[in-house]
Amino acid sequence: MAGPPQAAAERVMLVFGTRPEAIKMLPVAAALRRRGFALFLLSTGQHREMLDQTLSAFGASCDEDLGLMAPGQGLSELFARVLLGVTAVLERERPSLVLVHGDTTTAMAAALAAFHARIAIGHVEAGQRSFDLDRPFPEELNRVAVDAMSTLMFAATDQAAANLRAEYAARGRILVTGNTGIDALLDTAARIAAEPGLAARLQASLPPLDPERRLVVATAHRRESLEAGLARICDAVAAIAARGDAEVLWPLHRNPAVRIPALRRLAGRPNVHLVEPLGYLEMVWLMGRATILLTDSGGLQEEGPALGKPVLVMREVTERPEALATGTVKLVGTDPRVIRAEVARLLDDDAAYAAMARHAFPFGDGSAAQRIAAAIEDWVIARRNRRSDAA
Repeated sequence: MAGPPQAAAERVMLVFGTRPEAIKMLPVAAALRRRGFALFLLSTGQHREMLDQTLSAFGASCDEDLGLMAPGQGLSELFARVLLGVTAVLERERPSLVLVHGDTTTAMAAALAAFHARIAIGHVEAGQRSFDLDRPFPEELNRVAVDAMSTLMFAATDQAAANLRAEYAARGRILVTGNTGIDALLDTAARIAAEPGLAARLQASLPPLDPERRLVVATAHRRESLEAGLARICDAVAAIAARGDAEVLWPLHRNPAVRIPALRRLAGRPNVHLVEPLGYLEMVWLMGRATILLTDSGGLQEEGPALGKPVLVMREVTERPEALATGTVKLVGTDPRVIRAEVARLLDDDAAYAAMARHAFPFGDGSAAQRIAAAIEDWVIARRNRRSDAA
């Protein structure tokens, strides 16, 4: 149902630049459109090709793409370019609200641009904390700073909301909404299940997988995992593949610091598939086919439990303690002996596997985007009423 005219007249700008941001922001865009809001979707292009794949999967497009990525670009250079680029668009478009997501450089710089322009900020997936500025780096600082500037903070869980109340309750409004990534995941998984032809096309786009071997899907891209950490992860993948009864499929990140070492250490090994980054539809199909998810990604810690897949997290800390509490997600670090042992435990012990391979929904029921859109509508109406009373 469309919102009242006073809310519908408001313009909301959604800013994103990476694939995870797009996956989690596009459901919000759809929910806002259903309520009659005028939207402006701005891409910074932080993850160029992976972002394009995601937009295509959702049948979406951006109103403007800043195309800010450059080879060898450092964090400070990227931050400066996003800040200046978004500032120019804000000066021209003047939205009532800027929505950013999560903890990326795009989110941090876009929020600062809006803050400087005195435009209200809404933070989707607010309140996550590892309480360690070095892990993940620079994401922990980014999300803390964005929350400090935000007017509306959409926390995925009660724990995230509690983190916010301990820090910034005096400034912004905190709402527990669930995680919009679960919205996207459940909708996409249902679509794949309902369309056998689509599922067949997705399967055909991937390397042939041996039905006699259990599949471990691996991802790794965190800055703190690079160099020595990535070498240890590669050693773990090699050891898992050497079992003979399992195969590992690893969609490699575009970052050369990930791709080059992984290819050097693992290319050509039996039972190891190193593939290009996958589109969102392909990744959802692949997670459904997997036996175990092995990752340093935040998104897979949310998606794995919803799909009933055990998730082994190759990090020392996580900002998603709710996932750990379900027993479906476990921190294993980057020691190859520990990773191999944890994978072996799940592959060799049916009871251990069954204990982790359970459907769990610590990050919501798939209705987060609707809650966010309703909250924005309420905020718009309340703000208009205050202005009317003041006049």
